[in-house]
Amino acid sequence: MSQEQRETELLEEKVESMDDYKEELEASYRRVKKGDVLTGTVVNVTDDMILLDLKYFAQGMIRKEDMNADPDYHLVEEVKAGEEITAIVLEADDGEGNVLLSAKLLGDQKAWEKFDTLLKERTVVPVKITEIVKGGAVAYLEGVRGFIPASRLAAHYVEDLNEYLGKTIDVTVITAEEENHKLILSGKEPAQLKQKEEQNKEIAKCETGAIMAGTVETIKDYGAFVNLENGLTGLLHISQISSQRIKHPGAVLKEGQKVRVKILSTADHKISLSMKAIEEEDELKEEIYDYQESGTASTGLSSLLKGLKF
Repeated sequence: MSQEQRETELLEEKVESMDDYKEELEASYRRVKKGDVLTGTVVNVTDDMILLDLKYFAQGMIRKEDMNADPDYHLVEEVKAGEEITAIVLEADDGEGNVLLSAKLLGDQKAWEKFDTLLKERTVVPVKITEIVKGGAVAYLEGVRGFIPASRLAAHYVEDLNEYLGKTIDVTVITAEEENHKLILSGKEPAQLKQKEEQNKEIAKCETGAIMAGTVETIKDYGAFVNLENGLTGLLHISQISSQRIKHPGAVLKEGQKVRVKILSTADHKISLSMKAIEEEDELKEEIYDYQESGTASTGLSSLLKGLKF
């Protein structure tokens, strides 16, 4: 190959085709309008805004409040240069030559669709309590402000809501109305479920046949609930209160009374108790003891030598 041919070939390699500028050319003819969904590359992030390269003659800008409404959300910590963000156009020109965008608005639209699914499937999700307000607490889910009524903050009644400020708890979505922008969450059901799981683990540790001390909590027509020394509660059925037939548990027991009970069963994560079993065992022991006391025993020499041959 001659020097002239080589120079011609190198020159041809350097000539850029129209295809090399295809995206830029299309962008120059494109006209962005309100409501368009665009994807841009982050070129700069500050505490208050994000600048995007939209491959358009104007750059995109997302203000902090249009990125995420969560007060704990920090742009410089969450968004990095080079990543891509998809957002919806609020204004084609914000007055300073920028395309004003909102990732939050687009995210909210997708979030409400997700909330519908979470609601139907009763999915448990974690949220952080960011604010205590009258009647409950505030937490953000998918960047959307949600309200947790005081009665649904925990498995039990919460005296001081401020104890939950800053805490992360599990919740379920119980109301999701996009048209009213109404998102209500509940921590009660997940807390009760967790409480139940922990209780079942403790019940599984109980040994059938073990005798424990307890306190009568409540009395019903069918029996009494006894709080055991290990903190668990079991049912003392009316048929297991006494070996004598009784018409009502209250004939023998009263609330607050200290009792000794035997664990009969822990099937289906329920503790079945008996006082009658202990009573019958004690009676049997007394009979054996009385027999031993009244009986005679001989260990004399004649008894030892009986049956022996010399």
